[in-house]
Amino acid sequence: MTAAVTYYLSQHPSIVTFRWSHTQSWGCTWSFLVISIAVYLALSSLLHLILSLFVKRGSRPAPLAPVQALHSLIMPIISAVIFAGILFSAAAEINETRWFWRRSKTPFQWLLCFPLGTRPSGRVFFWSYIFYLSRFLHMLRTFFVIFQNRKLTVFHLFNNSVLTIMSFLWLEFSQSFQVLAILFTTLVYSAAYGYRFWTEIGLPTACFPFVLNCQIVLLSCNVVCHVGVLMLQIMKGGCNGIGAWVLNSVLNGISLLLFLKFHVQSRKQAPVKDIVKVL
Repeated sequence: MTAAVTYYLSQHPSIVTFRWSHTQSWGCTWSFLVISIAVYLALSSLLHLILSLFVKRGSRPAPLAPVQALHSLIMPIISAVIFAGILFSAAAEINETRWFWRRSKTPFQWLLCFPLGTRPSGRVFFWSYIFYLSRFLHMLRTFFVIFQNRKLTVFHLFNNSVLTIMSFLWLEFSQSFQVLAILFTTLVYSAAYGYRFWTEIGLPTACFPFVLNCQIVLLSCNVVCHVGVLMLQIMKGGCNGIGAWVLNSVLNGISLLLFLKFHVQSRKQAPVKDIVKVL
């Protein structure tokens, strides 16, 4: 059983021979990224505007509970598979390539800082590509939030757009830090979406804002890892894709500031349970 799981998560030929290519992989061009983000922002804003203009406040939300629950069930499953896949794949890559970098890095340092010259191919980048594609499925939650709560926040739109852009940059520039970022994100998403599914089928809620705490944990882990990448860049002679990492850091910083601003403002205007609904 363990051998079969390992094979399908890290040793399958489609995984081992994967290569990020603008001509061979779906959704791998800059034009696709820009158009998809623009369509997402336009549709979200248009839907929110239409509902705000033509639907009375206090009216019953659209009956999308079953669809929303299904989405909340699918997302933790996909996140768990990606988490397991990149964990097994990273272990396999470390085992096979450590002869090349073992004198300059430890395995943990490799997770934070890819050696210079790393190309976007192989096991780790296959699961990074699957994570990138899953971002578009994650975007569907925005429309559920609009239909159910009639709310749309700048933080929500910016956060979803930024995560999609960053996951594209990870592949395009073989960016360092992406392995840990995907591990943290998929682990948190598995817990957060699993909890959402739990509550959406009518089971008891937690006595604390579970989803909000998950978001805080994820942002905190990202900050710590970015500090680690910066230290390795200075002390170990460079990390691959550092230019993309700088942009990644700036976008993460903006996202963190927007999250803090949104959280503070929302706490003044609404109870915590209402804040969690729009995250």
